[in-house]
Amino acid sequence: MKLGNNIRRLRFDQGDISQEMLANGVGVTRQTIHSIEKGKFVPSALLAFKIALFFKTPVDQVFFFIAE
Repeated sequence: MKLGNNIRRLRFDQGDISQEMLANGVGVTRQTIHSIEKGKFVPSALLAFKIALFFKTPVDQVFFFIAE
């Protein structure tokens, strides 16, 4: 299985939030957000929850499993 995410969509749906703004809001680098969006990095559970809280949405609406 692979972990997918809706971060890019959420960023644009909530007012064109930049990767940098999200990164600052959750305490990581912009490169980390970029890597998560592209599926190259799987966030820790803590970071996944921080991202969900940033968007004020349940974690399962930010992250989801992709069957391979």
